[in-house]
Amino acid sequence: MDSILTSIKKLLGIEENYTHFDVDIIMQINGIFSVLEQIGIGPIGGFSIKDKTTKWKDYETDVSYDMLKSYIYLKVRLLFDPPQNSFLVNSFEKQISELEWRLNIKEKVTI
Repeated sequence: MDSILTSIKKLLGIEENYTHFDVDIIMQINGIFSVLEQIGIGPIGGFSIKDKTTKWKDYETDVSYDMLKSYIYLKVRLLFDPPQNSFLVNSFEKQISELEWRLNIKEKVTI
């Protein structure tokens, strides 16, 4: 599954052919790509998706796509469908912080 939108939807538990929330999810994904650019990850000048045709390989970076997928999923999940349990929210936030640190370190090591 190479599509950014489709893979994030799958992680959120949303079927690919259910498009009702696509605009909302795309907006969140693009916001997260902006955050990644601000912390020095990804292509200079930014990156965004418009639909399910944008692939992970289109996002030019030397960091692990698996880490990116996890990071983007966790951020989208907190913004789009946050857990009701505060312990889960705290756990997600800790994972996000660790992934941000690891992504940032990986990007600096490969420069």
